[in-house]
Amino acid sequence: MEVPAVLAWVLVLSGFWSLVVWPQFLRRVMKDPRARDAGGKATKFLTVHVVLVAVSMVLGAATAGIGIAGLLG
Repeated sequence: MEVPAVLAWVLVLSGFWSLVVWPQFLRRVMKDPRARDAGGKATKFLTVHVVLVAVSMVLGAATAGIGIAGLLG
């Protein structure tokens, strides 16, 4: 299946957007007082957000990769 160049660029930009935005979000979450308990251990709040960010970044990388593959033909 061929992807039109405009749609391929949308995929590339969308993928890179995810790769730029999610790490910033994770930095804020890690500074949040809910991220660690009194003993310094990671809470469920932090664990859930780390999984969310990891999955989103993998999907962002895949989206960018699909867009690049579409541009290269």
